[in-house]
Amino acid sequence: MSGTLTLQRLRELAAEDIIDTVLVCMVDMQGRLMGKRFHVQNFLDSSHDETHCCNYLLATDLEMATPDGYASTSWRAGYGDYVMKPDLSTLRRVPWLEGTALVLCDILDHHHHKPIAHSPRQVLKAQTARLAAMGFEAMMATELEFFLFDQTYKELAATGFRDLKPISAYNEDYHILQTSKEEAVMRPLRNHLFAAGIPVENTKGEAEAGQEELNIKYSEAVLCADHHTIAKHAVKEIAWANGVAATFLPKWHHSRTGSSSHVHMSLWKDGKNVFHDPKGPHGMSALMESFVAGLLAYAAESTVFFAPYINSYKRFMKGTFAPTKIAWSIDNRTAGFRLCGEGSKAVRIECRIGGSDMNPYLAQAALLAAGIKGMEEKLKLAGPTKGDIYDDASVQHIPSNLRDATEALRGSKMLREAMGDWVVNHYVRCAEWEQEEFDKVVTDWEIARGFERA
Repeated sequence: MSGTLTLQRLRELAAEDIIDTVLVCMVDMQGRLMGKRFHVQNFLDSSHDETHCCNYLLATDLEMATPDGYASTSWRAGYGDYVMKPDLSTLRRVPWLEGTALVLCDILDHHHHKPIAHSPRQVLKAQTARLAAMGFEAMMATELEFFLFDQTYKELAATGFRDLKPISAYNEDYHILQTSKEEAVMRPLRNHLFAAGIPVENTKGEAEAGQEELNIKYSEAVLCADHHTIAKHAVKEIAWANGVAATFLPKWHHSRTGSSSHVHMSLWKDGKNVFHDPKGPHGMSALMESFVAGLLAYAAESTVFFAPYINSYKRFMKGTFAPTKIAWSIDNRTAGFRLCGEGSKAVRIECRIGGSDMNPYLAQAALLAAGIKGMEEKLKLAGPTKGDIYDDASVQHIPSNLRDATEALRGSKMLREAMGDWVVNHYVRCAEWEQEEFDKVVTDWEIARGFERA
């Protein structure tokens, strides 16, 4: 049975007592699902048209705190409502939860029902609309990397998240024996997501003990981000149901490889990949070259959307397959951008900067905005960087911390033109707050290092 549902099919499943609950969800700034659980009859009677949520959901941090400094909402403004408008094209079964369906919502203003510009789904839709006006459609895919731990979330929280034990004992990159031991989690994950209408391709072990990767077939950009978000949520729920814990924290230990979320992208027109030109260098069209040149030119000012937290920047370490430099290369995993499918109809560019904690809507939107600017400016693409890019002193660094990345975003003329001052200022404030909260904290490292010796 197909995982996606029409409203009529949901009525039939409700009448057969197969579906009794509908998760009506929005995507918050952190890329999480927030919303309500509706009885299916109420959803069918009225809530399929709209429901409401507090507007603080797009002005919080990971802890659901209510920081000051946002123009969109505040204690002074009273924290009013947004409209959650279900996008019925996203209605689907949730096979890992009994009797449950899910729908994603667009977020609208309560008074005039116009889209909320800083809603992550709308930020991406604005960029895909710009592409559509140019006659193009973005096809994208994200890779989800994460770690599994042999303890529950409750057990780990009780220890203060110390003494973490990965589910395996050794590097399991492409390792069939070790990943067989993890099929209690990974097999239902693949099958449940596929049954939910998400075109899962495969899972594999990644380059660290307990590290997994989930790959989903490429699709139109907004659909790709929807798939990513639902899959990430499913990983956590299915892990929890199996008595283990999953984390998308990019760097859970300084000596361990981090988790990324690479983004593959190409532009299509009339069902064909317009990045491909068999006569072009490496099979790249002139349009692709300008698009990639834009990615490189504006990577630094887009980095907050690839790496939104303090921890995100701990992943950028030499010799870990995480990039440290803004360069493109041909099938070279030491670069921030990698050309894949060289010379073929599947030619595409992969952004390797994003971590597993990125919000896919915001990251994809920033990439498309940069690529569009590159096409508009007809930027010329320099030749690919070769060899070990970690040690290439001639190549620009990715911002190495959130503070620098925030300043690059604040000063980005390109993103202000593409997304609007309102959106950029909103996410600058989000990054500022993350830094402010961290700056208040005395870490275990400081105490252990200086308690006696300072």
